[in-house]
Amino acid sequence: MWLSPEEVLVANALWVTERANPFFVLQRRRGHGKGGGLTGLLVGTLDVVLDSSARVAPYRILHQTQDSQVYWTVACGSSRKEITKHWEWLENNLLQTLSIFDNEEDITTFVKGKVHGIIAEENKNLQPQGDEDPGKFKEAELKMRKQFGMPEGEKLVNYYSCSFWKGRVPRQGWLYLTVNHLCFYSFLLGKEVSLVVQWVDVTRLEKNATLLFPESIRVDTRDQELFFSMFLNIGETFKLMEQLANLAMRQLLDSEGFLEDKALPRPIRPHRNISALKRDLDARAKNECYRATFRLPRDERLDGHTNCTLWTPFNKLHIPGQMFISNNYICFASKEEDACHLIIPLREVTIVEKADSSSVLPSPLSISTKSKMTFLFANLKDRDFLVQKISDFLQKTPSKQPGSSFGGRTASVADPGPESSSAPQEASAQSTSPASPLSSCQSFCAQKAPTTSQGLLKLFQGNSPMEDLGAKGAKEKMKEESWNIYFFEYGRGMCMYRTARTRELVLKGIPESLRGELWLLFSGAWNEMMTHPGYYTELVEKSMGKCSLATEEIERDLHRSMPEHPAFQNELGIAALRRVLTAYAFRNPTIGYCQAMNIVTSVLLLYGSEEEAFWLLVALCERMLPDYYNTRVVGALVDQGIFEELTRDFLPQLSEKMQDLGVISSISLSWFLTLFLSVMPFESAVVIVDCFFYEGIKVILQVALAILDANMEQLLDCSDEGEAMTVLGRYLDNVVNKQSVSLPIPHLHALLTSGDDPPEEVDIFELLKVSYEKFSSLRANDIEQMRFKQRLKVIQSLEDTAKRSVVRAIPVDIGFSIEELEDLYMVFKAKHLASQYWGSSHMVAIRRDPSLPYLEQYRIDASQFQELFASLTPWACGSHTHVLAGRMFRLLDKNKDLLINFKEFVTGMSGMYHGDLTEKLKVLYKLHLPPALSPEEAESALEAAHYFTEDSSLEEALQPEEREGSRNEDVREKRGEEKATSPPDYRHYLRMWAKEKEVQKETIKDLPKMNQEQFIELCKTLYNMFSEDPMEQDLYHAIATVASLLLRIGEVGKKFSGRKPRDGAHSGDHDVATEDEPSAHEPHQDATREAQPPAGGDPQAKAGGDTHLGKAPQESQVVVEGGSGEAPSQLLSDDETKDDMSMSSYSVVSTGSLQCEDLTDDTVLVGGEARSPTAHIGGTVDTDWCISFEQILASILTESVLVNFFEKRVEIGLKIKDQKKVERQFSTSSDHEQPGVLG
Repeated sequence: MWLSPEEVLVANALWVTERANPFFVLQRRRGHGKGGGLTGLLVGTLDVVLDSSARVAPYRILHQTQDSQVYWTVACGSSRKEITKHWEWLENNLLQTLSIFDNEEDITTFVKGKVHGIIAEENKNLQPQGDEDPGKFKEAELKMRKQFGMPEGEKLVNYYSCSFWKGRVPRQGWLYLTVNHLCFYSFLLGKEVSLVVQWVDVTRLEKNATLLFPESIRVDTRDQELFFSMFLNIGETFKLMEQLANLAMRQLLDSEGFLEDKALPRPIRPHRNISALKRDLDARAKNECYRATFRLPRDERLDGHTNCTLWTPFNKLHIPGQMFISNNYICFASKEEDACHLIIPLREVTIVEKADSSSVLPSPLSISTKSKMTFLFANLKDRDFLVQKISDFLQKTPSKQPGSSFGGRTASVADPGPESSSAPQEASAQSTSPASPLSSCQSFCAQKAPTTSQGLLKLFQGNSPMEDLGAKGAKEKMKEESWNIYFFEYGRGMCMYRTARTRELVLKGIPESLRGELWLLFSGAWNEMMTHPGYYTELVEKSMGKCSLATEEIERDLHRSMPEHPAFQNELGIAALRRVLTAYAFRNPTIGYCQAMNIVTSVLLLYGSEEEAFWLLVALCERMLPDYYNTRVVGALVDQGIFEELTRDFLPQLSEKMQDLGVISSISLSWFLTLFLSVMPFESAVVIVDCFFYEGIKVILQVALAILDANMEQLLDCSDEGEAMTVLGRYLDNVVNKQSVSLPIPHLHALLTSGDDPPEEVDIFELLKVSYEKFSSLRANDIEQMRFKQRLKVIQSLEDTAKRSVVRAIPVDIGFSIEELEDLYMVFKAKHLASQYWGSSHMVAIRRDPSLPYLEQYRIDASQFQELFASLTPWACGSHTHVLAGRMFRLLDKNKDLLINFKEFVTGMSGMYHGDLTEKLKVLYKLHLPPALSPEEAESALEAAHYFTEDSSLEEALQPEEREGSRNEDVREKRGEEKATSPPDYRHYLRMWAKEKEVQKETIKDLPKMNQEQFIELCKTLYNMFSEDPMEQDLYHAIATVASLLLRIGEVGKKFSGRKPRDGAHSGDHDVATEDEPSAHEPHQDATREAQPPAGGDPQAKAGGDTHLGKAPQESQVVVEGGSGEAPSQLLSDDETKDDMSMSSYSVVSTGSLQCEDLTDDTVLVGGEARSPTAHIGGTVDTDWCISFEQILASILTESVLVNFFEKRVEIGLKIKDQKKVERQFSTSSDHEQPGVLG
């Protein structure tokens, strides 16, 4: 490629000049190509260690002038062909022009200008993404592709110099991190190390330092442990590896591949060695951290952040911290963790102005909101730019704010006031002034269901005055007063200052009247509700009356949701719960509905309206508890792993006992999935939910550790899991909330576990206090780090479970061992994933759906199957292999959806590897009959129908299995239509499995007969199959003998049929060929002429000489007028067919030309499109030349060398190993057209 000219001072060091003229020199790197010796080894080592571009481009062209000592690089090339092309261009286009210049400086300037012009021209058509990547980086990407055989689609993210520890020896080289792979290459004094690991195979990734290895990064897969060290910046490298492994796990979890984020801001000056992808990933990491810190919606993107101070009126201080700006929010986080957090939605902002600077307050910025609050930021570095940025975002913010038109709770949230309005007033105000464009619908819902406007607790508990509740009432009143004072000092609503004081008040318990409001604020659900007015009502409308698997499960669980609470003992609460859960399942079909969502949602409905409960559920499922409520509860399993790890760290003496008893896995899922709501009395658990909405998952982990700590002695004395569960159950049942003003709700679990001696009661506030005192060292960042580590383990163990389930589903008689099946599964899965990596032209249907049964999750299409078949089949047929693979795919694809699953794949492989001679020959025989032989079965049948429109006996002439197939197709189409409207029904899969069990084993008598074209295709396959065998000549001789014999048998059979031939070479499998395959026979006409194996094993046949074998009837060469329906009259007499069998009109050509596609368009097969309809009037069948499977089997048994070939045992293990080595090599499309497609 052409290079931007750069100076080279020493032109001949490590380079050899191969061509030269007065202005240019073509050089080759020493050690590349011929010889090399010691110099070559040293140069190769230097190139690797110093990251020299010569490794990827061993040829270069320099520009020189006679008197100057300075050379300029103008081009480089990875091959002699590429560099010669550039050299010839220079000689043809520049030499003559340069010779007329007098001044050497002018020559150099002209050459540089010309090269820059060529580069600019080449870059015109490149995508902007390509232009962003700096030259040095492009070079590294080119090296990576060349070294590891990666396709264009595999993008390099970054590369680092480091050492890989091979045993105890460090190998210095380069680590390439791509979107889907980790690659390492080292070349030191002739010793080469090349390593490729897929991110989806990584089971452990951690940064550690040991005595043996200095600070290093450890990467584990199922097969190996790898250590890398001596990084320049180990922190940055590890962070990037974490991100890439995380993306791969996400892909395994929900099939989302890595897509570049087009909306990210582009840097003004790209960094010299940083790719656009690396910037993209860094921006993603910052975005995720920003959204998690301030609980913002998932589509919020951080634009930038800057250091500043914030004036806090409550303590009269300027607090140092960082201001973050995104498209809809301005946020502030103090450097000291608990000092102050602030979230200002731009929809609330009214004025942004620059205040006067002073020595005390440099560069201040004042922001005012609708709730009459003013925030003063100072010490801003680039205030003018910041103001402009905020103004731009404000202009994009919709002018009519949804928040402003909401009454009720909005007013109580947004307005700082000393007293809160009563809840019923809030609710009625909200329902009477909806901001939704569907206001009529909302008011309709409100009339039907009071829950659209207020929490169920208000409806079922009434508003008994606090005075009637005595001490509890007084305590509740004090809590409300404390919060009102807090609101007065710190502000109320989204824009309030959140400080250590906020946490104190939350820990003391949120009063009932404020609980719903504060949950909405702390979780961030308020923001989403404000920015999506009417969204919930729309969803309810759309989802009403829709049936799916999720709605069935919801109906089943509705009456199990807090049945002890009066709100859910009647249809009002049940209906509200149904609407919220169904709306969420409709919004997020990937989650749909998961057990435990009903319990959590029922509590949310007690404290908020339906819409508020819905948005709280969205915040829970999609942000605060990621991946908790999917089909495999991955998030809960991840946090269970964290809990085990924390137990080891904080309670080491208990950890081992808990592992032995197996208790942690039993308890943690019920504790985490329902946030203790299902295991603790309601009024106590709801206090934990208060803290959870403020602090996140760390509270749940802290409380869980405190519970184990409190029961340590009893747990250490337990002898089994049941005993330990009883201890913990009784403890949790007696966690009480003595301050609760709610009516006491009987806890069903407590009734089951109460013993003779009631255990002492535990105050929930005391439990929370202990959990913070003992375990408050937990940090959100640490938890995220641990989540990543556990996610690798959990997802890989789930993948292993899936693998075992799939392998167990394979019938025992398949012949492969468990280990071989597992290896085949990994290879099959890798092939499926490759289609997602590199966005090739494979079908969209290939995308994995994790909700499907394990067996159906990974499927491959025809081109992927061809690649696997070529590397794993024991029947290698050279250039004919892809044809055989296509036929095998059609044979295995029973449901004709152009995809096969693992079970079908293994069945095909087993047919070739296992079973006796008969079984293997049966597979081979079927590969040369429809449907395997026909690539376009449906089209062929359609074309045939045009010729037989008047024939009423067509349906009868179809073979039973064909009719069955078409019926199945109709059923499938209907099912497909049903599937489009509703998700797959599990009963459908049960029916399929039941049907599979009923399948009768077919016998050789069930196989249809084979016509001559099909027989010749079979001979052609066998001929190709033997080409690389040690017994090649003997096999050729044997197959020639067998083919001659079978041709005679066919002829004899034709005479004994007692009918005058009418239709030429007619199919033995009757009208299947006529009805369904006419066009499929066209390609095989050519095979009839070419594909006979050489007689007598004549070695010249293989070399391409014409050899003759057997005389096949010539009717198939006759050209008939298409569609005339007339039988051919130019048939040869029987005498002509009695000629010497050793002389044939079919000549065998060289192996290389054994292709079927060369058939000319004007050749029409008799028996194909131009058959006489009279042939099957009354169901009679023409039986010209045909052969049965028994005859082929009997003939092959006469040749021992053929018997030995098919009975020889072939091990698949080595082929799987080879396939694993090359599975990263990827071809975007097949090199061959399938036979028959060209027609």
